Amino acid sequence: MKKILVTGGAGFIGSHLCEKLLNQGNEVICLDNFFTGSKSNVIHLLNNPYFELVRHDVTMPYFIEVDEIYNLACPASPVHYQYNPIKTIKTSVMGAVNMLGLAKRIKAKILQASTSEVYGDPKIHPQTEDYWGNVNPIGARSCYDEGKRCAESLFVNYHKQNGVKIKIIRIFNTYGPRMLPNDGRVISNFIVQALKNEPISVYGDGSQTRSFQYIDDLIEGMIRMMDTPDNVTGPINIGNPNEFRIIDLAEKIIKLTNSKSEIKFFPLPEDDPIQRKPDITLAQKHLNNWTPKYDMDKGLLKTIEYFKTIIK
Repeated sequence: MKKILVTGGAGFIGSHLCEKLLNQGNEVICLDNFFTGSKSNVIHLLNNPYFELVRHDVTMPYFIEVDEIYNLACPASPVHYQYNPIKTIKTSVMGAVNMLGLAKRIKAKILQASTSEVYGDPKIHPQTEDYWGNVNPIGARSCYDEGKRCAESLFVNYHKQNGVKIKIIRIFNTYGPRMLPNDGRVISNFIVQALKNEPISVYGDGSQTRSFQYIDDLIEGMIRMMDTPDNVTGPINIGNPNEFRIIDLAEKIIKLTNSKSEIKFFPLPEDDPIQRKPDITLAQKHLNNWTPKYDMDKGLLKTIEYFKTIIK
């Protein structure tokens, strides 16, 4: 049994990770300040004697003895990270400093949940880990993009200077049960609007592309990354390389929900990437032949069933 700390553990991704780690026989401490996380995401875990839920903000130091740390704490959707951009930057940067300091003191292995947003509006396609990105450092999305880029730099330098055992993954668009209905992400937006038979909001002409992975595939990739040898530090892309136009996704969700919704077009937001697709060669090489198992229809149907239970 390992003792594992998960920051942001009551969030969409974090709650699934906590659940999987517990099922594997580990002791899990879930840390969250509940800005975007929710107790309802982990309430089914509270009776497990090996699960502990702690209200704490990672911008403040935290002291505990653990074997591994998964650092997920940070609002990840534009609606939430732009609500308080300074807080978003502080969570990424100060949170990384505090968790790396903890890992250094207790000699724990630590994984950083970075993001495909470090690539910005990419000039190469698909995106490989050696691409430096095309990010506007003062744009509306910079609080998140640059915060995550700085966190990666902190991880690499704690590893080089202090010998901290680090892992960095770059997460591409992920969806599944426990997404917030108001998080502003494209899949949750479309499903909620379709289930309510409201107009589907497509920004731009819908020709921009995204690659979507189901939550279970991401969690499997994260745990495999943590279990790699110490010399595999990343960054490594974790995503599904199947690429969809946004307009096609909207039409697919209308069909799967039997919705009466129609598509309505809006101006494209500032710095919204035109293309997003991971190259997962490194993941397949280092993560024991990891590859996404869920196709889009299977994952969407599971996600739609979840949203049906929370939408009144």
